[in-house]
Amino acid sequence: MDVTDLRVALFTGNYNYVRDGANQALNRLVGYLQREGAKVRIYSPRTDTPAFPSTGKVIGVPALPLPGRAEYRAPLCIPPRVKRDIRDFDPTIFHVASPEILGHRAVTLARKRDLPVVASVHTRFETYPRYYGLAFMEPLVEAALRRFYRRCDAIFAPSESMAQLLREQRMSYHVGIWSRGVDREVFSPARRDMNWRRSLGIADDEPVIAFVGRLVMEKGLDVFADAIDALDRRNVRHRVLVIGEGPAREWFERRLPDAIFVGFQKGDDLGRAIASADMLFNPSVTETFGNVTLEAMAAGLPVVAARATGSLSLVTENVTGKLVRAGGTEAFANALRVYCEDPGTREAAGIAGRKASERYGWDQVNQKLVEAYLRIVRARARGK
Repeated sequence: MDVTDLRVALFTGNYNYVRDGANQALNRLVGYLQREGAKVRIYSPRTDTPAFPSTGKVIGVPALPLPGRAEYRAPLCIPPRVKRDIRDFDPTIFHVASPEILGHRAVTLARKRDLPVVASVHTRFETYPRYYGLAFMEPLVEAALRRFYRRCDAIFAPSESMAQLLREQRMSYHVGIWSRGVDREVFSPARRDMNWRRSLGIADDEPVIAFVGRLVMEKGLDVFADAIDALDRRNVRHRVLVIGEGPAREWFERRLPDAIFVGFQKGDDLGRAIASADMLFNPSVTETFGNVTLEAMAAGLPVVAARATGSLSLVTENVTGKLVRAGGTEAFANALRVYCEDPGTREAAGIAGRKASERYGWDQVNQKLVEAYLRIVRARARGK
């Protein structure tokens, strides 16, 4: 059996109706599989206004907007028409990308058909309750995730630090790595644009601290703002550049009235925006990999990040950036101060980050997942 024999049924709660790192990785995977000769069918909620064109054939499933987060949709079930499509497609393996109702139903269906099923882990859902005053629910969410992932033949994390956490949480007996890649043409120091910076009112010698990502509380916006306050108290010269959009933008603008908000950016515009900053500050603990961290490194920026999954596998302490205990406002401010006040240290870390990003090519990381698919399918065929 080789890649051309693979028929992959991919189930996800968000394939392209909202743009994020997880669904962009899934679209790149589908594109790679199809170029290599595999067949893929995607089962996901759809909307009339997708964030970007989908790669591959998408079969819509019923879904409702999530309460309080209407931009996301919660799949409800796998209806008979979709089950017929799955039967006609005749998959050799199921890939489940989100642990909600659709994912649970897909795992059950795979078991009924005696097909292997794998899951990819894209975010730390068990950490979300703490950002909404519901931290007491974290053990319950973790238990629910454990039940889901243990029903799969294997699960795949995007970084070794996340894989180790999943092992410690006893999520699965088979934890593999499906890493992430970066387009080093788009994310490059060559994209730095001083004229663009000047158009935003940024002086050439002002150090720029960037936030990149969806503006939602679980990205650590409160910690980011508190650390900037601490930096202000130290009288450290800097500017804050916020690259992204989301439901918490109004709150973030009120919290950081002197920051520059440039909204959602993509493609070359995103590459220019990141490269035109001087450092990335990523306080989030919800990422399993940290696409924006890798993109900033490829663009030649040092990274100040929470000592958490994802960042632990990307950032080398005092080489490509600095890792700080999650929520450590004063420590974050101290780390940012170093890069704001020492251009030589900032430049050295950026050069090291650019070099480290060379290890992450999309085709290489996707091929490793394809090889894992084939091992799992062959093992099932042997009755193991």
